[in-house]
Amino acid sequence: MAEQTEEVFTELLAELSAIHKRLLEQLAGDEESLLEAHKWILSILRVASEVNLWADTDRPRFTEIVGPYKKWGGDNADAFYCFAPVDPSKTYDVRVEPGDAVYLSLTVYGGPNDGRYSERIVGSVNSRDADRAADGSIHIVVSPDPVDSTSIRLEPDAVAMVTRDYLEDPGSGRRAVWSIESREAPATYRQDDADLARRLRATLTWLREQAGMVPLHAGTPNTIDPPYPVPTATFGWAAGDAAYAMGAYELEEDQALVIRGRSPACAFWNMCLWNPFLHTYNYDYERVTINGAQVRYEEDGSWVIVIARAKSAHPNWVSTAGHRKGNIWFRWFLPDHTPEPPEVELVALESI
Repeated sequence: MAEQTEEVFTELLAELSAIHKRLLEQLAGDEESLLEAHKWILSILRVASEVNLWADTDRPRFTEIVGPYKKWGGDNADAFYCFAPVDPSKTYDVRVEPGDAVYLSLTVYGGPNDGRYSERIVGSVNSRDADRAADGSIHIVVSPDPVDSTSIRLEPDAVAMVTRDYLEDPGSGRRAVWSIESREAPATYRQDDADLARRLRATLTWLREQAGMVPLHAGTPNTIDPPYPVPTATFGWAAGDAAYAMGAYELEEDQALVIRGRSPACAFWNMCLWNPFLHTYNYDYERVTINGAQVRYEEDGSWVIVIARAKSAHPNWVSTAGHRKGNIWFRWFLPDHTPEPPEVELVALESI
């Protein structure tokens, strides 16, 4: 009974054990990262199951894949991401009530349909381009036969769609509400051994891909790479209308990293600190990320952000939450141009 499912399920359990064992060895002596690794393993298992095991292209639902308690793959304090599977032969009606989101988008990705990460962006619609109804809601048609400018044309390899909604004040702001419906009448659902085994195999593949990316070894400490825009051909579920910059910090208790920069006009920008598993620190207790609405600007419109382990009186201080080293990530949505590289300086904390 259920021979194919049992075979893959056993392999899945063995893979989880192997990932755990590898991280125990790699992170020996780094208790903080090891504690985070355990939470990360369970987070990616949860997301892997939701996007592969439970996904249904006939009756799709948007399921949250990034949020305060789903930390993986570059989450941040200001955003919520949802996922829905795609059948490229079907037509979907997607509706969103924006709430207080200052930026939101729907992006369709193409590539393999076996659990491997997507290889490219098929199409996207963002809140700046989309037409709105009288009540402010947005209707997006996702179909092989697009009907208007607020549509996304499905190509034969389309496999998934991901939503993004960003709030300047995620603590009190109203989240966007997304819904999706297929126009084609779905067939009656009956599960079988082969189909469940296929889904479990995709779950296993997704787990292996994610585990292969971590722990991420940050670049040169206390530097930030030049910002870059995201091209149409991309790996994973990156946005197609954003510029990004990555850096790293390594600080003693009495040191601070001072970052000076200027953001172009854009819908939203922020800076986040990540651990080796590309998830933010716990932002329920202190500021470990900062966005463009929270920053106090200089008189000339530029900004100065201070990263430090110990508390600083600087208005744009961002805490490392006790971490000695980690990753820095900037993002700018719908920028007028690619941002200029930020300037970075390592200083004594007492000089701030």
